[in-house]
Amino acid sequence: MIHYHGTRIACSDDQAARILKGRHAFVSYADTSQLSIVEEVCQSYALDNGAYSFFNSGKPVDWDGYYRFLDDVYGPSTDFAIIPDVIGGSEKEQDDLMQQWPFAGKKINGVPVWHSDESIMRLEMLADKFPLVCLGSGPGLRPDTPEWWNRMNQAFDVLTDKEGKPKVRIHLLKGLKPHIFSRLPLTSADSTMVGRHTDDNDTNWSGRYKPLSIFSRAMVLIDRIETFNSPKRWKRAPIQMELI
Repeated sequence: MIHYHGTRIACSDDQAARILKGRHAFVSYADTSQLSIVEEVCQSYALDNGAYSFFNSGKPVDWDGYYRFLDDVYGPSTDFAIIPDVIGGSEKEQDDLMQQWPFAGKKINGVPVWHSDESIMRLEMLADKFPLVCLGSGPGLRPDTPEWWNRMNQAFDVLTDKEGKPKVRIHLLKGLKPHIFSRLPLTSADSTMVGRHTDDNDTNWSGRYKPLSIFSRAMVLIDRIETFNSPKRWKRAPIQMELI
């Protein structure tokens, strides 16, 4: 699987370039400040629509601006761009934005998001229509909880055949925790874990063996992530709860 490391990396541009060199990046429309570095040093990158970041900041998303941005920066090293979605929105709102996507059949590979609070029927529709689908967690359903794993059981039963082989390519949003992605047959996943946990203010680094430099901390985190891979086949999570 491809491990996409989200930007922004909390460090200088020189350090960010060292950390990202030869890797895969995930760039949000909400913060494109390190895009030029990503374009220069990464193997490939994907573009996020920034909906979650804008939602948290309380700012509206300029989707026309996002479309112009994609038209300008999308290139040979861009793997895909996420089609606009609404955090906490209805299925109709999600489908309306998907239908407004202006790049159908063109150079930009648009990928839809299925949120875990949406119907399995919608997931089936997206899997029939697109070769790659992003999975995101809906409001109130926190990843790696029993309820979340039950929902993943339902989702992957639809996304895989009777032998557990994926019918489509699958990307897990905010999904680079090895104990999660190593149980799911994913094509790729992303996370801002490296970018958020490299500076001196992060309390996760303590003790006599704390790496001294930002680069060293980033390498420790990247090694912990990229050492692991996704399985080829889906095997239901052994969680016995009433399905939600």
